[in-house]
Amino acid sequence: MSVTPASSQRSTLMALMLRLHFYLGLFIGPFILLAALSGTLYVLTPQLENRLYAHLLFTDSQGAPRSLEQQIFAAQRVAGVQTPLVAVRPAPSAGHSTRVMFSDATLKAGENRALFIDPVTLAVLGEATVYGTSGALPLRMTIDYLHSGTLFGPLGRYYSELAASWLWVAALGGVALWVLRKPAAKKNLRRRHATLGVVLLPLLLLFSATGLTWSQWAGENISQIRQWLHWQSPALNTGLGAVTAQSDEHAHHGTHAALSTAPRNPWPGLFDGVLLQARLHGIDAARVEIRPPAAADRAWTVSEIDRSWPTQVDAVAIDASNFKILDRLAFAQYPLVGKLIRWGIDAHMGVLFGVINQLLLALFGIALCLMIVWGYLMWWRRLATLAITPPGTQGIVALWRRLPWRVKGGLLPLAAFGAWLMPLLCLSLLLLLLLDSALSRRR
Repeated sequence: MSVTPASSQRSTLMALMLRLHFYLGLFIGPFILLAALSGTLYVLTPQLENRLYAHLLFTDSQGAPRSLEQQIFAAQRVAGVQTPLVAVRPAPSAGHSTRVMFSDATLKAGENRALFIDPVTLAVLGEATVYGTSGALPLRMTIDYLHSGTLFGPLGRYYSELAASWLWVAALGGVALWVLRKPAAKKNLRRRHATLGVVLLPLLLLFSATGLTWSQWAGENISQIRQWLHWQSPALNTGLGAVTAQSDEHAHHGTHAALSTAPRNPWPGLFDGVLLQARLHGIDAARVEIRPPAAADRAWTVSEIDRSWPTQVDAVAIDASNFKILDRLAFAQYPLVGKLIRWGIDAHMGVLFGVINQLLLALFGIALCLMIVWGYLMWWRRLATLAITPPGTQGIVALWRRLPWRVKGGLLPLAAFGAWLMPLLCLSLLLLLLLDSALSRRR
């Protein structure tokens, strides 16, 4: 039976994808597994934090809350009047505490020292280190550092970028292999691995894309693309005479370094007036954050921080000298792309749809871990039968050379764009090719 050129090309392409998919599972799989495990833990921490830090977050006091001025004074008696005050989060409802945040030179970027105040009795319930716009407490903060890689030092962040860079390649390659060579019914492990990959494909692509926006190198390139395409989210103008930088959807993991450089502590009584003015101009979410200016030429800001559904992230800039509204930013004014990016990041964080979002992401994380484990079991079985690199197996470079130029011509521009967009993917691919070449020569 003769082999047609079309079938030969298809076999070559399939062998190339299979070889690359095998390497990704073997060497990139551990990074994806760590990201999946830590991400699953992260989305389950809000309820754990509510139990673990209930003595800080909740209170049984009954009665009318005191003014923010009085609550801030109570916090300053503990933190010190000279300690820079960076933000205040009033109690969102009865039974909750007010969070007064101070900068601390001993903490990492994005971290603040928070004192929790009973809004009725003015008792200081305790203090803890908090992180980012999400206000993560120590438990969630540690898991967040593990997920992002910052827990491992300056180079640790690249592990999460490596996982996000290859996740979409592994997902699409696995689905392509499933279409080209559907697993036989008797090969239950391979069939379960492939079927689960097909089912999870939309979420795999979503998490790869949103994860890349947080990354070091790829994240900067994505920001550049958004700037070229005018896909940036609108920003609140907090300047008393100048326009500020663009907004950052990743403020959940962001740093409020500018807040730590405030020139002086504002008078606590201003917080009540600023909040009242914001309420009169449409800031109606229960959860808000009040930030004094970071410099003399900046305005106060009051921002909604409820990123559940429906999303409430409106913000206003206020000149505290006359309580005049300088600028207002409403989420309804965001362009469609800006809204999609906001919702995609919040879905990645597990906050968009509350508990439903958390459960969905937990199931996704567990399924992804299971799929990776099944992949390693298949590799172990092949290792046991010495079938990893059977005689006659060609390497990636040799298979690439066998492809016709029209196929290469279609793939090369995509590869070039991917190399620019995701430099870490390009560097790791070169290492994989060197390893594969070495193994091919050995065979």
